[in-house]
Amino acid sequence: MSLPVLYSFRRCPYAMRARLALACAGIRCELREVVLRDKPIEMLAISAKGTVPVLQLPPDSGNPGAGQVIAESIDIMHWALQQRDPAHWLALTAQEADASAALISRNDGEFKWALDRYKYADRYPQHSAEEYRSMADPFLRTLEARLQQGTGLVADRCTLADAAIFPFVRQFSMVDPAWFNASEYRALRQWLNDWLASSLFASVMTKYPQWQATDPVTVFAPQA
Repeated sequence: MSLPVLYSFRRCPYAMRARLALACAGIRCELREVVLRDKPIEMLAISAKGTVPVLQLPPDSGNPGAGQVIAESIDIMHWALQQRDPAHWLALTAQEADASAALISRNDGEFKWALDRYKYADRYPQHSAEEYRSMADPFLRTLEARLQQGTGLVADRCTLADAAIFPFVRQFSMVDPAWFNASEYRALRQWLNDWLASSLFASVMTKYPQWQATDPVTVFAPQA
């Protein structure tokens, strides 16, 4: 039986969160590392939007959606965890599920908008980097307040929301590490450091060369 094919880019936060869910679920994939300025025609043929991650399920997988192409990271996360969810990332109460969806929506909307402009402030001269950073503050304060109440964003443990949002907070922290490490987001910093030190994160950050069609198969092996 062939493996699902995952088109990924190591540093992309969307691809990162997809790999976290696949690894947590214990799903083996054929990994194809993409260079964004030189996208493979094989990926563009199945996903015209041309962004990573893209997961192509084999037609003989026997799983729901066999042969399907999943081109949104959050959908890849849900698909993986619906196959197997050993850490119970999807085991949420109705209230927790609503909070999770709301946080992920804010992360992918308002926070990502501010993050892109903070990171690349020279491309967006309408405001300074500091002003763009301040635009991210309301969302970060929401995360901080939640983490002061427990170890996870919507429950007192890691769930889908934590894995979906962590890569973006990581990226934010790397724009100006000195500022972030001195910031008032104490609980958020601890949460981020716990993720960075985790074996799950380490397992999805292996470096791979750019995929070529003539390469042998590279297997993305799950953590467990």
